Amino acid sequence: MATSALRSLWAEPRPTNAPDPGPRDWALVAALISWSVVEVVLRRDLAPGPVLLLYALAVIGPLPWRRTHPLVAVAVSFGTLMIVDLVRILTGSHGAPLNSTSAALILTYALFRWGSGREAAIGLGVILLWQPITTVADPMSLAGKVGGYAFFLSAAALGAAVRYRAKIRFRDIDQAKAREREQLARELHDTVAHHVSGIAIQAQAGRAIAASHPERAVEALAIIEDAATRTLTELRAIVGVLRASQDTEFAPQPGVAEVEQLATDGQTRPCVEVTLSGEFDDLSPAVGAAIYRLAQESITNARRHARHATQVTVAVTGDADQVRLTIDDDGSSGAGGRAPAGYGLVGMQERATLLGGTFNAGPTAERGWRVEAILPRTGTPR
Repeated sequence: MATSALRSLWAEPRPTNAPDPGPRDWALVAALISWSVVEVVLRRDLAPGPVLLLYALAVIGPLPWRRTHPLVAVAVSFGTLMIVDLVRILTGSHGAPLNSTSAALILTYALFRWGSGREAAIGLGVILLWQPITTVADPMSLAGKVGGYAFFLSAAALGAAVRYRAKIRFRDIDQAKAREREQLARELHDTVAHHVSGIAIQAQAGRAIAASHPERAVEALAIIEDAATRTLTELRAIVGVLRASQDTEFAPQPGVAEVEQLATDGQTRPCVEVTLSGEFDDLSPAVGAAIYRLAQESITNARRHARHATQVTVAVTGDADQVRLTIDDDGSSGAGGRAPAGYGLVGMQERATLLGGTFNAGPTAERGWRVEAILPRTGTPR
């Protein structure tokens, strides 16, 4: 398992959203240069000027590119520091470095925040190789040596923590997008399937009666036109949501009041009758939209799969705590009378469950099919 974890870390890719150098980076460089100048003016215990210049260039120079090229920045910075310290050891040069060079911690942080797994491992090796060399060039106590390692390892740990927190955040965003796409797919299924099924039925009826009752065929064409117009309107609304930015004002969702619009006259088979009873004024918008979509999908299923069905009854009842939706049809429910349950029933079950309700669908004792959903009045998506 340990080997697998190490391989996973080694193969970790770079984050894809690393920002390019910007005004803040150059402001950071200017601030560090100013700090270095102030130190040179005020301090008397510093190393010789050329050493200080190389130290400053090694740390400050790569900073703007620490996110886009983290390993290169670390290699240039700590590689130069390593060479300077080796020269100091060989020449016996003494003196303290600039405190502003502690900005090397920023490079360590950036290496683990923005580098790939391989870059982080290689860069950490360079940093750990430099640490004992600099402690020889600038002798210090054991506590100082331990503190130096602790500072750089803490910067590395902080970079890794921020990296994986951002990774989790982006994963959550992707999951939210996936859920939204699934919801939109369900909306498309409910909307298009309902209206297109109605169009198909009216077209078949119109063709059958065109010769004997042309006036009724014209009525069927008018119904087809109305259904097609509704389909296009709802599709445009959904496509608008897909194209819109985060500031888009979404159109109101249909609710219980719109369920009555699903009713049809006696000329359409099966005939759809809708009955609303109870109070729906303070109903949660999510519950209202779910009741409408469940009723719409159930009517669509009856038109598609209920053989010889002549009537579909939709009843919505609201009481103090819950809303009950019941849809019955009188189609055949025996062998061969129904097609297998598909995405529609699965989506209906998910809608009810997400709102803390229950959903049941199946054949009745005598003839037909019943769909029943019970939702809490204040249900909210989980």
